[in-house]
Amino acid sequence: MKRLVLSGLLLCAACGRQEPVPAAAPRDVATYPLSALKGDDALREVSRFVDLAGKPGLPPGGQRAAWIKDRLAELGVPAEFDAFRDSSPSGIRAFTNVVVKFPGKDPSVVILAAHHDLKAGIPSFVGANDSGSGVGLLLALAPVLKGGTGAGPSVWLAFLDGEECQINYGPNDGLHGSRHMAAGLVAKGQAGQVKAFILLDMVGDRDLTVTIPRNGTPALMSRVFQAAEKCGVRDRFSLNDHAVLDDHQPFLDAGIPAVDLIDFDYGSSPGLNDYWHTSADTMDKLSADSLETVGRVVLQMLNQI
Repeated sequence: MKRLVLSGLLLCAACGRQEPVPAAAPRDVATYPLSALKGDDALREVSRFVDLAGKPGLPPGGQRAAWIKDRLAELGVPAEFDAFRDSSPSGIRAFTNVVVKFPGKDPSVVILAAHHDLKAGIPSFVGANDSGSGVGLLLALAPVLKGGTGAGPSVWLAFLDGEECQINYGPNDGLHGSRHMAAGLVAKGQAGQVKAFILLDMVGDRDLTVTIPRNGTPALMSRVFQAAEKCGVRDRFSLNDHAVLDDHQPFLDAGIPAVDLIDFDYGSSPGLNDYWHTSADTMDKLSADSLETVGRVVLQMLNQI
């Protein structure tokens, strides 16, 4: 799903190109009320997605993408497909991102993202936390964003395909959806409009400990901590000692400010990660409180950007 990077080389390469994120002028009225996001709603959305994944056979990307688009339509939120083909260790494969765009008064854009693919080859794997938690939280955020005042930047939701690698992460293995989206923004001359790419990955753990990887934009990391402090949950957020190779990296490589909200301490005891990529990654390991905590911090960040 993602890889812990012990070397400082990736960190230096990722952060060295980032421009500081300019401070935002305070707005009198919050664009998105934090209380509008309910953790129970997010947990139900995760459960719906896990029910899809738990059907016999691993659902292909197109089927998962179609389900997400249909679910968004049920929530009154129109979405669009971004289908593409990319090389992989098993040949040319089809991938499908799902994108929602909420317009704002500001011409800039903030992207909230999660990956919808699941790690293949694991018996009885349903991916409740990886990737269900991110997908479910984005789905729960969609009606909140739709009901916002739109006073700030446009907000996009990106459900990305192909994050998981088949063998080892490389130019043609893993991060397919994020590389495609980042490259498209650059090709269209839109990369400079993106003020922030905020990745939500493994954010549902009952024992929530969001450890932000060091390969990220420092100003955005500071904004996460400021938002968490404002929400009264600063103790749930800290800085990881290492970099993590995840869907935010292609955006960093494209010069786009990015940060990864991830709890990579997901296991049976503190400090362990033994539920990750196993059949133990199930709904009983998640909580509505954790999803609500992360979601409200994200909304607070949007209110401050």
